[in-house]
Amino acid sequence: MKTHLRSMLTQVCLVLFLLHKSCCVDFIYHVEEGQNSGTYVGDIGSDVHLINNVLIEELGLVSFSQLEQDVNSSNQLFTVFKSGKLYTGQKLDAESLCKYNTECFRMVDVAVQKEESFIKLLEIKVIIEDANDHKPVFPKKQINLQFDEGDGKGMIKSIPNAIDKDVGVINSQITYQLEKHDGDPFTLSESKRVDGSSSLGITLENKLDREKKDTYMLKVIARDGGSPPQEGHLNVLITVTDVNDNPPHFSQNLYNVSVNNGYHKDMRVAQVSASDLDSGKNGQVSYYFSSKTSDAAKSNFALNENTGEIFLVKTFGQRKKLLYKLFIEATDNGSPPLSSIATVLVNVLNQQNNPPQIDVKFVSKSTGITARFSEGIKVGSFIAFVKVTDNDAGQNGEVTCDLKHDKFLLQSLGKMKYKVVVKNPVDRETESYINFTISCQDKGFPSLKTERNFSIQVMDINDVQPHFSKELFKFLTYENEKPFFPIGFINVTDQDLGEGGQLSYSLLDKNKHVLPFEISNFGFISTTQSLDREQLEIYEFQVLVKDNGTPSLNNTGNVIVEVMDEN
Repeated sequence: MKTHLRSMLTQVCLVLFLLHKSCCVDFIYHVEEGQNSGTYVGDIGSDVHLINNVLIEELGLVSFSQLEQDVNSSNQLFTVFKSGKLYTGQKLDAESLCKYNTECFRMVDVAVQKEESFIKLLEIKVIIEDANDHKPVFPKKQINLQFDEGDGKGMIKSIPNAIDKDVGVINSQITYQLEKHDGDPFTLSESKRVDGSSSLGITLENKLDREKKDTYMLKVIARDGGSPPQEGHLNVLITVTDVNDNPPHFSQNLYNVSVNNGYHKDMRVAQVSASDLDSGKNGQVSYYFSSKTSDAAKSNFALNENTGEIFLVKTFGQRKKLLYKLFIEATDNGSPPLSSIATVLVNVLNQQNNPPQIDVKFVSKSTGITARFSEGIKVGSFIAFVKVTDNDAGQNGEVTCDLKHDKFLLQSLGKMKYKVVVKNPVDRETESYINFTISCQDKGFPSLKTERNFSIQVMDINDVQPHFSKELFKFLTYENEKPFFPIGFINVTDQDLGEGGQLSYSLLDKNKHVLPFEISNFGFISTTQSLDREQLEIYEFQVLVKDNGTPSLNNTGNVIVEVMDEN
């Protein structure tokens, strides 16, 4: 009993471990296709309970930003606001975005920051719910079938199935119904093929008598699983006569082949073979790709319709996809034609060493390889997310990355992911553009290396106060000169740009007297009245200079004006 309990606990722990390992998405949203741009999807911060661990007074410091490689892209499906609210970025169409009969979704990478410090990278999965906006469609509105009057009960004649272009599993699920007149000796048969489609046939229930009736008109109704459902119709005209009654038969239902990614264009990778027991045209077999074969597979392979040979259309090179599934349909030349389907699995073996691929997404707005950051950015601030891919096998796919620069640091996030943070303070007045290189190198032999160059434009902040060219300015002037007589020039500079470098001047008297001087916005001092040496021969005061930045910075300089005697 103890041994059995211990075994059960071990199994439960193993299941929990696997479930934990399989979780790679922080939150899942659902949105219906057809929604217009700007449709609200959800509040990421609230839904992932991230802000629950943040003090109320610090909520305003937490911001969300969607990691994006190029802000000029017109294909942005979703928009993440600073508050964490997620909206659609354009009208969504599941059929154009996703494959048939699969879950339609897109991943949105969101960086969470507290001020300029990196908190977490969220991977948000948005499932695009398929709308039932396509009805089942048969390849023809009507087909003609022929039954021999000598055919016995259970004879089946194949008819084409309908196709529903909706990508949703339910909306594309088709059920069939046969509509006929009372007494018509036919039923509809249905079976599933290996690619998930239906194989349809008209089944004879009773013996036919051509002398009594030689034609029948039936209707096949295809109805999808949407709500409300949509329908497509196929008219079936049956003529009682002799007919093609044997479909092609493949030598095997599954072909499994392996090729290396060094194969060249036009090389043969496989050959399928099917035979037909019928004679004449009814026994002549042609080969085609089934409609369930993906476009990606058909773009890489060509099929000889007469021999069943499969050829490579283009070289594989470095591909993410390592397995292709081909559905081959063998069709005879009877009327109506009969067909059967076999599956060909092509495994692509990676025997090449390809260089790593580097993908960098900046937190701030970026164009191409240039991003903008304020010179006030703090040390340790998160500025970019780096993802590296290398699809080679073994050591050829093991990669290490490096960033050598005194201002930035590359830190690993695990699984060939990194973050770039500020290592040392940046100063626009010293360096307005900072160029750096990220290099990644695999462990193959020979080792292959990839480098990507980036540039940071350092945006100015008002961090430099006005600077006087000297500590004390001394000027000489004569008494009894007219008002507005020039005294001298106060030389002040400010290296900040824009309003941070624009200066305003004013005079300060240490003794709080009314000074007989004024100063212009360009630093020129002049008299406001005639001076009398006998009253005061030396004036000591200060010049206050402020810039127009926010916040404003200022500085003061000392001035001495000596009044010379006029005889």
